[in-house]
Amino acid sequence: MDVEVELSRIIINETSDQQIIVLKERHGSRAFPIVIGIVEIFAIDRRLKGIEPPRPMTHDLLASVIDHLGAKVERIVIDDLRNHTFFAKIYLTVDGRTVKVDSRPSDAIALCAAIDAPIFVADQVFDKTSQ
Repeated sequence: MDVEVELSRIIINETSDQQIIVLKERHGSRAFPIVIGIVEIFAIDRRLKGIEPPRPMTHDLLASVIDHLGAKVERIVIDDLRNHTFFAKIYLTVDGRTVKVDSRPSDAIALCAAIDAPIFVADQVFDKTSQ
């Protein structure tokens, strides 16, 4: 089962390439951190603060391409954790059908921040992060 989450914290360390976001259940207490890159963290942080870049960033471009192709991002799901690496899928609807696209969680979350789409985490991922 997939559980809806929200960005609980963003931890930016400008002296490191590794940044941290914390995802927390919307209607629960489980949470876990994900290490992401500096480009993605700044894209997410800018969006959450309502700062519009003068030109489209990569995630804005992806959102625009999806929109212009007549598709819609329904949700993203962080669906696995293997060898300390998280995996995610972007669920798109196109012409009445659902298409799953493999993605790094950081890119998927940055895309969701750009378009305000929901983020979900598979229960098994919560189980693995609590071990």
